[in-house]
Amino acid sequence: MMPVRSSAWSAPLLLASIGIAFGQQVGDPAAGKQLADATCLACHGAQNTSHKAPAFSAIAAMPSTTAQSLDVFLRTSHPTMPNLILSDADRGDVIAYILSLR
Repeated sequence: MMPVRSSAWSAPLLLASIGIAFGQQVGDPAAGKQLADATCLACHGAQNTSHKAPAFSAIAAMPSTTAQSLDVFLRTSHPTMPNLILSDADRGDVIAYILSLR
């Protein structure tokens, strides 16, 4: 039998993943755009020529791009990206913004 503490953490995680799996709105796209413009535009902007980072519209167009894949990506360190530590709300907003570009 699972200890009570483990069960208490399992339920919210399961519910969060179900919401993402069924395509529910992850965050606020307008707030995500504001955050992305302030933080990410230098590398991920459409007019970017100095970096090899893809534009957010190109990321949104990838068949593999889902709310879950973006969430995992944004929680993982990458050598070519600054180590941004986003709150759950900010991460959800950026994800919603990227997905809104489809």
